[in-house]
Amino acid sequence: MTEVKFFFNVDSRLGFACKLSKAAMDQGKKLIVYAPDEARASEFDRLLWSYSQLSFVPHVRADHALAKATPIVIANANSELPHHDALLNLADEPPPYFTRFEFLREVVSTDDDDRAKGRERLKFYKSRGFAIQTQDMSPAQ
Repeated sequence: MTEVKFFFNVDSRLGFACKLSKAAMDQGKKLIVYAPDEARASEFDRLLWSYSQLSFVPHVRADHALAKATPIVIANANSELPHHDALLNLADEPPPYFTRFEFLREVVSTDDDDRAKGRERLKFYKSRGFAIQTQDMSPAQ
């Protein structure tokens, strides 16, 4: 069964997604980043290019010829997926294919609208029998 973990109270959803992407790469894991909204996918792509000053976070879109050889792949609902290790959801709803993955990570910011959508996703996973892990990322933690 897919391991589901929520990181909540992050300052920037996309900034924290960059951090999780780099951590996955550093651990030798392959990560699919589900971003069906083109504007969000483009912004995340742009942020990854400048995320780390000391190292590069290799990433491509799922339709790129090097997707199978690249650790971080940005995908949408219609993408062919090159691997099924870990999934990071940047959508406002659960990804359609999340059960194919060993790990699913969700990121929820402090924005009220994002928090409400995050709670809906959490309810969705719980209603389907998934055990949910949570980690509060607020500065006091």
